[in-house]
Amino acid sequence: MPDTHTEQAAGLRLDGIAISLDGRTLVEADHTIGPGEVLTVMGPSGSGKSTLLAFIGGFLDPAFAACGRVICEGVDITDAPPQERHAGLLFQDPLLFPHMSVGGNLVFAVPQTVRGRAARRAVAEAALGDVELEGFFDRDPDTLSGGQKARVALARVLVSEPRFMLLDEPFSKLDAGLRDQVRRLVFERAGVRRLPVLLVTHDEADAKAAGGALIEVEPAPGPGNGS
Repeated sequence: MPDTHTEQAAGLRLDGIAISLDGRTLVEADHTIGPGEVLTVMGPSGSGKSTLLAFIGGFLDPAFAACGRVICEGVDITDAPPQERHAGLLFQDPLLFPHMSVGGNLVFAVPQTVRGRAARRAVAEAALGDVELEGFFDRDPDTLSGGQKARVALARVLVSEPRFMLLDEPFSKLDAGLRDQVRRLVFERAGVRRLPVLLVTHDEADAKAAGGALIEVEPAPGPGNGS
């Protein structure tokens, strides 16, 4: 028989979350993101949609007020420090370390439970192959195209063995053709690993490609309400 408790605990639970600034509610969420599912939060720039992502990741600016709970795989992580939440983060920019090779960027993210230089390199090289960048281990990040950098950033997230993924407009700086390719790759790889995904975007095409539930955030009435 299936383990009912395990089934109920799987995924990422956003339990009665509400985030506000100066008494105005910016975004609310009461939703379970199942393994391999995507929840999209969509709204214009400055609407405060990224505050939900920040709250879940554990780095919400203290200027905002928040209530509710974040529960991952049945464990309440609302008060856990960011490094203990095991979130995989992708932003608009790939944020690769320029002083490291492509492979060095990935080895940096390999969990410490993988010991030995050869073993850690093998994990990184396998991750590069998974995003169709075989042979890129020794490349300088500055020599990569925008699409290649985005793939390296994805590989670095996946190699860290995250429990869920938080995507903050990660496709917005790619041209239309690359955007579709990288978006499809991100969602496919997250699905294969059965990772719950929260996507923040202002692009309807992103929401359509994600194919999951959607939270629409209203435009903010004035400046300073975040993104």
